[in-house]
Amino acid sequence: MPSTTTKGIRVTAEAMFQPAYSKPFSNEFLFAYRITIENLGIFPVQLLRRRWFIFDGMGIHREVEGEGVIGEQPIILPDAAYQYVSACPMRSEIGQMHGFFTMQAEDETTFEAKIPLFSLITPAKYN
Repeated sequence: MPSTTTKGIRVTAEAMFQPAYSKPFSNEFLFAYRITIENLGIFPVQLLRRRWFIFDGMGIHREVEGEGVIGEQPIILPDAAYQYVSACPMRSEIGQMHGFFTMQAEDETTFEAKIPLFSLITPAKYN
C-alpha cells in the first residue's frame, strides 16, 4: 500500500474495485478506497480540508476539493490514527489518485499532508 509522511503525518492509501456497483459495458467503474492517517508527532492535528487529483485511462483529469472527509474534520491525537473509506467513480478500468489534506497544528498553523499516488485498476487489467 502506498504511503507518504509529511511533518509527522503518515497517509496510507488502499484501493478496491467494486464490481457489484460497476457497469463495465457502460464504462462505469466504481472504486472504493481506504485512507489511514497516522499522527506520528507529539501534538494533535486536525484535518480541515482535502484536495484530490484524479486521472483515468481515458485522459480525463478531475480535481475534487472540500472541507474535511466524509463529513468530518477529525482531530488526530499523537500516536493515534484516523481511517475512513470513500469511493471514486471512473469512466475507465484504470486510473490514479493523489492529493493532500490541509492539516491544522495545535498552534493553528496549517500545512499540507501529502496523499500518495495510488492506482485504481480492475482485476482484469492487472495482467
